[in-house]
Amino acid sequence: MHETQIRVTAATLDEYDWCAAQMAFSEPWITLGRDHGSCRDTLNRPGTDLFLARSNENDQPVGFLLVAPYGFAGSPYIAAILVAADMRGLGIGSELIRFAERHFAGRAHLFLLVSSFNQKARSLYLRHGYECVGELKDYCMPGQSELILHKGLA
Repeated sequence: MHETQIRVTAATLDEYDWCAAQMAFSEPWITLGRDHGSCRDTLNRPGTDLFLARSNENDQPVGFLLVAPYGFAGSPYIAAILVAADMRGLGIGSELIRFAERHFAGRAHLFLLVSSFNQKARSLYLRHGYECVGELKDYCMPGQSELILHKGLA
């Protein structure tokens, strides 16, 4: 696997539409029935920060990370990670996770939710040391769960 080198910076308002479009045409948001408008609303949620990943090679956007610094019981919460469809499998998701962990290095805990049907994302998080600490049954859709994952940072 050739890993793509990226840089991660705070997203500008102009970049929110690119992120929302990527979400609307990607899993798990397709299965969850989220359209462009609802994805845009998610990205604009108060108390969250959006970071854009760009390729070092051509400066094109390749993914993003949405975090809530005080989102889960006062702890940092990864609200969304997305890698552009044509850039998956190149280590970008792993680098976005590492970025979040470095960004919140002074905090004790980091949380995220992953849909039970999203096996690829769940495998990625488990490889990075996240552990399932809870389950929200039928939370986003009937018959599916949101799994609460946690990683201690201290």
